[in-house]
This record gives sequence, structure tokens and C-alpha cells, in this order.
Amino acid sequence: MSIFDSLGQRPQMMNPMQMLQQIQSNPIAMLRQRGLNVPDGMNNPQQIVQHLLQSGQISNTRLQMVMQMLGRK
Repeated sequence: MSIFDSLGQRPQMMNPMQMLQQIQSNPIAMLRQRGLNVPDGMNNPQQIVQHLLQSGQISNTRLQMVMQMLGRK
């Protein structure tokens, strides 16, 4: 039995489809939940990506990996 089981708090693991649905329904909340800082009122996806790149919160390499996972090159 793990410590999470004994405490009754098993961390929720999401499969890739669940993650995709969550980011599509509320991208800002998902990014913030992952520890990224996105200014309030920013809702344009390209603007958000530019902000994350320029602020050094994500690398271009990481962005390319995500884009490949999403099937966009």
C-alpha cells in the first residue's frame, strides 16, 4: 500500500485525451496548474505561446515536442 492509499489521496493521473480535453476547455487554468505564469486576459493561443517562450518558461525544443505530439509541425 502506498502512502497516497493510506492517506486516501491518490494523485489523479490523466491520460493524453483527458489532458487534451482539459487544455481545450480551459487552457489558462491548465497552464497555471502546471506552474506556468500566464497574464490575466491573455486568451490568444499564439500570444500565450509567445509569452511563454519570451519569458523563458518553456523552451523552443519543448514547444516543438508538444507540437509533434499534437500532430502539428
